[in-house]
Amino acid sequence: MKNIYLILFFFLSLHVNVLSQNAVTIKGVVSDSSTSIGIEYATVQLLAMPDSSLVAGVVTKKDGSFSLPFSKAGSYCVVVSYIGYNSFSKNIYYKSLPKNDIHFGNLKLSFDAIMLDEAVVTAEAPPVKMEEDTVVYNASAYKVTEGAVLEELIEKLPGAEVDDDGKIKINGRELKKIMVDGKEFFGGDLKTGLQNLPVELIDQLKTYSKESDMERMTGIDDGDDEVVLDIKFKKGKNKGWFGNLDVAGGTEERYSSKAMLNRFIENTQHSVVMSANNVGDRNFSNSSRANWKQNNGLLSSNNAGYNMAVKNEKLEIGGSIQWRGNDKDVRGINSTERFYSSKSTFSNSKNINKSTSGNIKTDWRLEWKPNKFTTILFRPSFSYSSDSNDQNNISGSFNKNLETLVDNPSDHILPGDDEELEQTLREIRINASTVDNSSMNKRLNGSASLMFNRKIGNNGRNIGLRFGAGISDSDNSRFRDSETTYYRLKDIYGRDSVAYRRQYISTETESRNYSAQITYSEPVVQSVFLQFSYQFLYKNSFSGKSTYDFIDYDDWSLEQELPQGYESYMIDSLGKDADYKYFNHDVSMTVRVTKKKYKLSVGITMQPQKSVLSYRLGEAYMDTTRQVFNFAPKIDFKYRFSKVSQLQFKYYGKSSQPDMESMLPIEDNSNPLNIRVGNPGLLPSFSHNIRLGMNTYNNDHQRSVIINANASIIQNSISNSTMYNEETGGRITMPKNINGNWNGNLSAGFNTALKNKKFTIHANTSFRYRNSVGYIYESSSKSTMKNTLSETGITGHLSGVFRNDLMELSANSSIGYTFEKNKIYPEKNQEPYTYSYGLSATFNLPWSISVMSGIVNQCRRGYDDDYFNRDELLWNARLSKSFYKGRAIFSIEAYDMLAQKSNISRSLNSNVRSITEYNGVNSYVMAHFIYRYNVMGGKKKK
Repeated sequence: MKNIYLILFFFLSLHVNVLSQNAVTIKGVVSDSSTSIGIEYATVQLLAMPDSSLVAGVVTKKDGSFSLPFSKAGSYCVVVSYIGYNSFSKNIYYKSLPKNDIHFGNLKLSFDAIMLDEAVVTAEAPPVKMEEDTVVYNASAYKVTEGAVLEELIEKLPGAEVDDDGKIKINGRELKKIMVDGKEFFGGDLKTGLQNLPVELIDQLKTYSKESDMERMTGIDDGDDEVVLDIKFKKGKNKGWFGNLDVAGGTEERYSSKAMLNRFIENTQHSVVMSANNVGDRNFSNSSRANWKQNNGLLSSNNAGYNMAVKNEKLEIGGSIQWRGNDKDVRGINSTERFYSSKSTFSNSKNINKSTSGNIKTDWRLEWKPNKFTTILFRPSFSYSSDSNDQNNISGSFNKNLETLVDNPSDHILPGDDEELEQTLREIRINASTVDNSSMNKRLNGSASLMFNRKIGNNGRNIGLRFGAGISDSDNSRFRDSETTYYRLKDIYGRDSVAYRRQYISTETESRNYSAQITYSEPVVQSVFLQFSYQFLYKNSFSGKSTYDFIDYDDWSLEQELPQGYESYMIDSLGKDADYKYFNHDVSMTVRVTKKKYKLSVGITMQPQKSVLSYRLGEAYMDTTRQVFNFAPKIDFKYRFSKVSQLQFKYYGKSSQPDMESMLPIEDNSNPLNIRVGNPGLLPSFSHNIRLGMNTYNNDHQRSVIINANASIIQNSISNSTMYNEETGGRITMPKNINGNWNGNLSAGFNTALKNKKFTIHANTSFRYRNSVGYIYESSSKSTMKNTLSETGITGHLSGVFRNDLMELSANSSIGYTFEKNKIYPEKNQEPYTYSYGLSATFNLPWSISVMSGIVNQCRRGYDDDYFNRDELLWNARLSKSFYKGRAIFSIEAYDMLAQKSNISRSLNSNVRSITEYNGVNSYVMAHFIYRYNVMGGKKKK
């Protein structure tokens, strides 16, 4: 732990303030020569003559204004630059330091004009800038393949992480939405933005914590703020018609195509996207950074959508409609170890899962400001989806690890023809099962919210109203055909016991919810406000489930019509109807203090809750009522040391209700090896969430330091209590509340440019701890007991980039160490670690030719599972040529040329360790053709 403190101290010590306290100031405004609108984030530098060494530098504010310190007489050059504009420079000379500030007035930058007579010094755009909690990345500072989309750029940003599930974190905070020029893009959908927005159009990317609609309108923090990525297009490229067409085909029957067309005029945006591919939505990346993200299975996806945003002084309308379709063929081989008090059991399985799904979704946003005191916001959304799924599963349970006896465990799940081997395996077999599962599901969801906020005067007094409603219906049909053999349980003839199941299950659910909320804010004294909020929420859910025995229908499948007279085969004991009602009162009071240097919000939230569950199981009826009372303080404190340095602390509590099915005290034995029983006594879980963040930035050295700490403590979290049958290998699980689950992490990131700004360095380190508590089975007492598994991890990443007009070279290295501690099974403790190192290069050659290549060696070590301990040397390469004035691009891309990428995933908790290997295509070659379409103001851009 001492080492962590030393690292953080080292990062902070690098933040140097070079501004002189005795300096006068050079002031001015930078604006667009054609529109006279101020340009935000333009770079203004003061260079000493004649060697052009940097003396000071700043970036312009939102209105284009700047203040540049000037502390010593002499000969200088003031240089103003911004991406997409011609740079401006002016030479100045002073024999002595002026007594008053120097005013340059309005400096207008031209987009496509003749340069001025003075000498021009072109400055590199700083890769990262920061103002308060907003981090700004200049897209031009990161080399990507021509025609690349946003996802490829994200992977290059310092501090960005893309996990195995596709979640994106930047500086330790998970992104939730995509914005374009401050407006939601396809409802903020990350996937659509990442895979369709072309990098060529992007000027800047901003990440910041966006307030919820409620907080923005009323000032009352409801804990629903989100970290967003706001895209800003280049000047001149976000007006008129513009878009991209990308078509690709390759080896291994791989294909990918996408098209995007936009119409942007002033405050109006229209976008259309279409795509189809079978590469798992994978984009090219030459990054030398390790990427453990996998292509689990074969996936083909199709997408089409329309997005619009219109805004004037009083009215803002935005929304989208989108259709998605997916076809999946996922085949997995799994090995699992389950911990019990006296020993472990092992299982192996092979799975084939084929599915088809379609979804249409639309959401809209209408904000009306009839006057400066009143705001009305209406948000409706609707979605409909339909999917079908066919699954085949072969599994077996053993009282000893099958991997210690045979080389290919998945080939020996069922008994084989080798009698000698089978005699050995017979001693460890517990059960074997083959299951064919098919299902069809249809879902409809709709919701709407209406918000009204009225300011009473100009001193901060306001009142707000919010109404919400939601509907959700689903219809599911499932057919299960299974054969299970129990090797330790004999029938009346002394043979292995075999159970056959053929069941048709029909489930229908309906859900409705309604809410009403009132908020009020009252100024007490100057900069101090007292805020009050009350919300009532009502939910009603109904679920009906019917199960039928189809053992006599040998040839029936789900694609056929239901056989005549099937109703007479209903299994009464498995039929149920459940009606769930939920009442919640949310009362909060907050004191908010807003000062120049800090903002403080302190409050308390109280939540009286009542749940009523009425259900029928066969001929039995029962009602269950539960009442709980939750309360939690909430604190939000922000301190601003300067415009580029701040500290933030935040705490909030959140309650989560268990799902209805978990509360039904019925036995679901459709899978005889995994029988589930509900628990009507489940309490809602309550999480305490803490966040501490600090960031600072030095404009002159393009140096940033970002530190984040997060912790989450969950009360009454839900864990499955398992009873194990040693004869059959079957399990009976019941959800129960448990305490002791918590986690925390600490991360620190550091970025800096070296003296000539052609070299940049990025380093980040993180420390995490997870305490996982669960129930395991104790065989001697035939009861459950608690087990605790703790996981401690430390990761570090270091990278460096050199770039000029001809090339970009980067080097990356990382290491991650994890210590797993099992309380009951200390012999199962592991200390796995991963490390990687790699290089990448991009060369801009004559005749508009670009060559990119990246290679990285990523390694796993320290696992008990030998197959998991492996090296993967990954090499991607790309050759491209642009023509037709850069509007058309042809490229050849090669992925995983050494064919070493694996599709292995591992999961771990307090009672289960599991490893799964999936099918997938990682190594292939694709040819791309990309065409850029751009018409500005009715004239084609040349």
